[in-house]
Amino acid sequence: MDQQELRTLRILEEIEKDQSAGQRELAQKLNVSLGLVNSFIKRLVHKGYFKVTMIPRNRIKYILTPKGFAEKSRLTYEYFRYSYRLYKDARSKFKKLFSDFSEKGIHRIVFYGVSDLSEIAYLSLQETNIQMIAIVDEERLGDHFFQTIVKDPIILQTLSFDKIIITSDELVGETIKKLTGYNIDPEKIEPLF
Repeated sequence: MDQQELRTLRILEEIEKDQSAGQRELAQKLNVSLGLVNSFIKRLVHKGYFKVTMIPRNRIKYILTPKGFAEKSRLTYEYFRYSYRLYKDARSKFKKLFSDFSEKGIHRIVFYGVSDLSEIAYLSLQETNIQMIAIVDEERLGDHFFQTIVKDPIILQTLSFDKIIITSDELVGETIKKLTGYNIDPEKIEPLF
């Protein structure tokens, strides 16, 4: 599923939820520019996915057509297929990574970052003899992550661990820079993918 299909799906979903949402509101919800929303809407109207009607006070109402519902269903199915493939791929990569860790005698790890990826990593970890001793994330302090409380990365200076796995949504380079700022040996940092 490419970026254009994903944006199309999100616009169709938003229009189905709120037919009178303006383009500015759609742009904010989708976190894209107003011009991009405008061009997408024109393209989707041209394809017959919804109709545009005027309502009082110079407002526009979007009505999803049967063709639009069909396209939304198709894109939703594709999104689930795509997401499932990503999940399976991540599980496979974690399985290999943790197998390599076990062979090297690495048994105590820390996750850096709460994200979908950290959840997949945690689930994969349950099939091994490796222990996640902490998860750290300065943006999610105190949150629950499965049976663990998310800690401040400053604790890394006092923890005894073999590896830190970067599971955050941040850019890897920025994360490595932060971790080395805590005087973490770069050899202990494991970036993913």
